[in-house]
Amino acid sequence: MKPILVFQTDFTYKEGAVSSMYGVVKTVDRELEIMDGTHELPQYDTWSASYRLYQSLQFWPEGTIYVSVVDPGVGTSRRACVAKTVDGYYIVTPDNGSLTHVKRLIGIEAVREIDESVNRLRGKGTEGVAIFHGRDLFGYTAARLASGIIDFEGVGPEYPVEEIVEHEMHEPVVEPGKAQGIFEINDPNFGNLWTNIPLKAFQEAGFAYGDHINVTVRHEGEKVFEEKVLFHQSFGFAQKGDPMIYNNEMMKVAMAVSQGSFCDKYNLSYGPEWTIEFTK
Repeated sequence: MKPILVFQTDFTYKEGAVSSMYGVVKTVDRELEIMDGTHELPQYDTWSASYRLYQSLQFWPEGTIYVSVVDPGVGTSRRACVAKTVDGYYIVTPDNGSLTHVKRLIGIEAVREIDESVNRLRGKGTEGVAIFHGRDLFGYTAARLASGIIDFEGVGPEYPVEEIVEHEMHEPVVEPGKAQGIFEINDPNFGNLWTNIPLKAFQEAGFAYGDHINVTVRHEGEKVFEEKVLFHQSFGFAQKGDPMIYNNEMMKVAMAVSQGSFCDKYNLSYGPEWTIEFTK
């Protein structure tokens, strides 16, 4: 069976970019199966691209080819690449920080720079286009790899995994009765905020389901939220509208309300400038 192609971008569906990418794939091989990850990533946000790759990649069949295009440096000297993970997935992406979480938390076995002299769309009158590598380079190369026209070695020259561009990742500080971390991503549809604190470490620090925990949130050092908050497994344990702490789908500690948008209600967001502290 040919690998599935999964696409994530910041393109939205407001114009024809996504359709054009998929058209190129089908022109290479009509049998290829295309699935959507998301096309609603925040514009130019390579951190979100990295996190969403890590969030969903492992739940696709081994061998899946994931195409991730958030590319503010398109047409510049940044590398276009295909990375092979240690567990058998392929990621076609600009090397601009979008591989950070997969490299750190899953592992990348090898990475190759796409050879544009071989693996670039030709014959459609777009040879002079420098601003749509999602269509002309990433989608096209992914289709050739999935169809078997090229193998991994046929992508282009290999370069050291150590040279992959990475974002800084902040480590939580956890000790008995206390945990400190950051909000590293949001859950935009529901307004929840996800921390970088693993559930296992949180529980080893002495926090247990059913506890009411002292929570302090700071933005650039200034306190913006301070309450005693319920910690439990899922939203139904909290009273309607109350904030709570829960175990999210990535087995990390997250903050939410049982209904409505926590971010809007408390004017909170995510990023390293947003810190959170839990105490018994």
